[in-house]
Amino acid sequence: MNTSRRDFIRSSAIALTGAVLLPEKGYSYSLASNKTKLAVQLYCVRDEMEEDPLGSLGQLAKMGYTHVEHANYVDHKFYGWTAAEFKKVLDGLGLKIPSGHTVLRSKHWDETRGDFTDEWKKTVEDAAYIGQSFVISPYMEGSVHDTYDSFSRFMEVFNQSGTLCQKYGMKFGYHNHDFEFSKKLKGVTLWDLIMKNTETDKVVMQLDMGNMYKAGAIAKDLLARYPGRYDTIHVKDMVLNKDGEYESCALGEGLIDVKKTIDLARDQGTTLFIIEQEAYQGKSPMERMKENLDTMQTWGYK
Repeated sequence: MNTSRRDFIRSSAIALTGAVLLPEKGYSYSLASNKTKLAVQLYCVRDEMEEDPLGSLGQLAKMGYTHVEHANYVDHKFYGWTAAEFKKVLDGLGLKIPSGHTVLRSKHWDETRGDFTDEWKKTVEDAAYIGQSFVISPYMEGSVHDTYDSFSRFMEVFNQSGTLCQKYGMKFGYHNHDFEFSKKLKGVTLWDLIMKNTETDKVVMQLDMGNMYKAGAIAKDLLARYPGRYDTIHVKDMVLNKDGEYESCALGEGLIDVKKTIDLARDQGTTLFIIEQEAYQGKSPMERMKENLDTMQTWGYK
């Protein structure tokens, strides 16, 4: 996820009210399987999903993708569909959705009641209904990590979200950018603080190997430092553009040793690998998604 995606997330803030009945047990995608799964983050084709979500999902399914991760949940809806409608669309295309991105914000926790708002509870309920195993927060508000105390309090909210997700057979997770590796509180990086203050059975880290590269962090090092914390990984390669800035590129064409990194993650127990590319170097997003799928399959990931 890059700066443009941060803007996208801010503009897509959810506005949910009211509670719903709990979905039936068994909807959530199985967390028990040790078999690796390959998915694509739908933000890769964000413009296509905005213009024609059904057609875009159909194209991805025709390419050979069987799993997707969403990045759009607004006003109780996924890409304009209710949870029931979205599940029907996915089922019709033979697609599974083991993971999805929705920002957990400070407003979602009611300090007075010591509980989540109906807004966040609805988010989790809908995620379970469509079959997710992971509810991933892909961003962290600046106010949350202004001070050590505010950050520590929010890590407890992470743990509480993990407890809530467990009730539906899911896990809560966090997706990194670069600031978690460059910013420190009391001399400790935010990433290390997240790891030390979240419960391993409730909170997983969705490691974005490209975002961290901007801060000089190497995914292989983080895998070695905290083995077993990464149930899901964003598979991304990075290249320097003409302006001297890092941007994502097709897998195997950039600066990151992607295959070696994901092989190490797989050996440590990571089961869900999610392709993400946000810049396309002159080709269409759909062309790049086909290339990336082919590359991952060549590497043994299906």
